[in-house]
Amino acid sequence: MPQRPSLVRSALLLGLGLWCSAAAQAAPAVSLAGVLGGKALLVVDGAPPKGVAPGQTHQGVKVVSVSRDAVVVDINGASSTLRLGESPVNVGGSGAGRRIVLKGDSRGHFVNQGMINGRIMQFMVDTGATTVSIGRPDAERMGLKYQGGQVVNMNTANGVTQGWRMRLDSVRIGDVEVLNVDAIITPQAMPYVLLGNSFLGQFQMTRTNDQMVLEKR
Repeated sequence: MPQRPSLVRSALLLGLGLWCSAAAQAAPAVSLAGVLGGKALLVVDGAPPKGVAPGQTHQGVKVVSVSRDAVVVDINGASSTLRLGESPVNVGGSGAGRRIVLKGDSRGHFVNQGMINGRIMQFMVDTGATTVSIGRPDAERMGLKYQGGQVVNMNTANGVTQGWRMRLDSVRIGDVEVLNVDAIITPQAMPYVLLGNSFLGQFQMTRTNDQMVLEKR
């Protein structure tokens, strides 16, 4: 009988630890895309930006205050400050998801947001590309050390030009993450990061009308 309170206390502590672990894993990845009309344009887990006013909550993220270039948010009871151009805070989940659902636009292109090495990027699926392809301005914005990569020659409409081959630590869409992904950095700017087969090859792809489903192999 004297041991019962100790056992109950241990069980409660274990339960609290498991709850805290689950809460931490559920924390979303959040970044600030801009400030518009007193609202914070939040990007949560790579989704399109959403205008959120102080006091409002979006996908578990509560906006506490908004200034010209910074926003204070509350995520799972913890306060964080988001600033324009910074990496997402509190990257949540294990990245162990296995299914991605993409919607095509009016032209049949699959354009969405994701993250490369923890930085927000805009991508377009390109099943004809061998690797992920990134324009140099985007690579520099994301802080990629492409200059240390392998120099490669690329055939373009303007002739042969120089690019760089490198390996990305992480490419993530929502809660699905692929590590060590080959990429090519092109010298010219591109409107999107092209999501090629060095990423897509990790998935079983199914397309129905304007929907593409990627299931991790």
